[in-house]
Amino acid sequence: MEKVIAGKTIAVNDEGYMTDLSQWSPEIANELAKEASIELSPRHFEVLEFLQNQYKNEVPLTIRRVGASGVVDIKEFYALFPAGPLKMSSKIAGIPKPASCI
Repeated sequence: MEKVIAGKTIAVNDEGYMTDLSQWSPEIANELAKEASIELSPRHFEVLEFLQNQYKNEVPLTIRRVGASGVVDIKEFYALFPAGPLKMSSKIAGIPKPASCI
């Protein structure tokens, strides 16, 4: 499937998660965040970069692992991405939905 985001045609799966991280850009992240009523700050981008690096290194993502990362604690993670922090942050980061998310 494809979706036009920030004026670009992006490959997505049936849940709207990007299937090709190389298509991700900050502009796309901002558009995806707007769909979730989130305005991205530099702090959001720090978390998104961490998630992308973990994905590239094939590290399975869980809320607990993100909270123990030293990048963001669980309370702040929920504050930054209130509607399901791991699902939403993964979608905005341009990575697949983590296996730990239902």
